[in-house]
Amino acid sequence: MQLLWIAIGGGLGSVLRYLLSTSTQRATGGGPFPIGTLLVNVLGCLAMGALCAAFAGPGRVREETRLFVLVGVLGGFTTFSTFAWDTFGLLEGGDRGRALANLLLSNGLGLAAVWLGYRLVSELRSAGGA
Repeated sequence: MQLLWIAIGGGLGSVLRYLLSTSTQRATGGGPFPIGTLLVNVLGCLAMGALCAAFAGPGRVREETRLFVLVGVLGGFTTFSTFAWDTFGLLEGGDRGRALANLLLSNGLGLAAVWLGYRLVSELRSAGGA
């Protein structure tokens, strides 16, 4: 049953990733920089930090919910394999500057977003007295 929850969440996350990434890329003119993938990675990292903090607090969530959301939805939503492919494509195309920018922004902003999400939820929990 756990694998079913992960599979359903993964399908949902993959569809959300596709919709957000392609619409962002289209909205920004579809240039050579993979801004859609970058946005998905940063939002996925922000959600991961916030949800891990929320799930660690009082009133812990059921294991099925944790698996559905963190492993399934966010596992399908975040795109570091796509990130690696996009960066490789930039390198193969001789665009080292954009490849380096994608590498630094995805990792730096992703780590910062995990920290921010975790801190925000931790502070909200503390302010609420929970």
